[in-house]
Amino acid sequence: MNATACTLTAGDLEAVFVPAQGMLAASLRHKGVQMLRRVGDLPAAAVKGSTAGIALLHPWANRLDGIRYRAAGREVQLDTSSPLLHLDAHGLPMHGVPWSRLTWEPLESQHNRLSARLEWRSKNLLDIFPFPHRLELTATLSPEALTLQMTLVAASDGAVPVSFGFHPYFGLPDLPRAKWRLELPAMHRLLLDERGIPSGAQEPWNRFGAELGERSFDDGFALLDPSPSFSLTGGPRRITVEFLTGYRYVQIFAPGNQEFVAIEPMTAPTSALTSGRGLTVVAPRERFETAFRVRVEAQM
Repeated sequence: MNATACTLTAGDLEAVFVPAQGMLAASLRHKGVQMLRRVGDLPAAAVKGSTAGIALLHPWANRLDGIRYRAAGREVQLDTSSPLLHLDAHGLPMHGVPWSRLTWEPLESQHNRLSARLEWRSKNLLDIFPFPHRLELTATLSPEALTLQMTLVAASDGAVPVSFGFHPYFGLPDLPRAKWRLELPAMHRLLLDERGIPSGAQEPWNRFGAELGERSFDDGFALLDPSPSFSLTGGPRRITVEFLTGYRYVQIFAPGNQEFVAIEPMTAPTSALTSGRGLTVVAPRERFETAFRVRVEAQM
């Protein structure tokens, strides 16, 4: 993918971002080995609206329960013919505006740090999400980890509901998926309907730590620890995802027939814009800050 990619380097890590297409993290390599998945054909993913690498899901993560929502005092009817919407198999709006449709403005670029800004003020964006705001995303690479810090700044003329998230796809090279060891903390599992929409009920979910084998995940969870960590280990590497601030929910997506595990930081549960459950609303001129870190370590 060309589009003025920015490469960050620090020690054994290298990360590539594409501000002009969603500030997508298109690559994360450790000693030259790719740690991200679904990055093999990014131009095709951009056309389809498919998630890839580490993609921002904004203004909502995962799907909405219908094409109408009401939040922060506004009612929105979505136009399903809009090129800024991606619909799932049930016809539900999925992952907000596709990453490839969002052009970020780079603000600062160093060898290990990149900051960019997105102004949510154009008519086509406000038709989808009529809440003017600014997003600021900073990627910082250290020799051990990639940290993504996001700030949402509400405009002066209205509050902004917050339900964004990220969709990172990870994989371990030279080892069958069945041998990857996944570790997840104790959480509350969100009970879902057949479309993947939370019902509002939850159940306790014990800590998980085992090889994946043939097990699949497509589950949403409410976090108990405000700063939890999740890990994927196999062969000579361990990937750890640490939620630092602002993320109270997570989606774990690991279909049994695919060579990836997605550990998705979420500020709100799926379809919070329609249900209101777990939805944070940022007052005019106020800020909402989040951060998570992806740590890559060599194993003995």
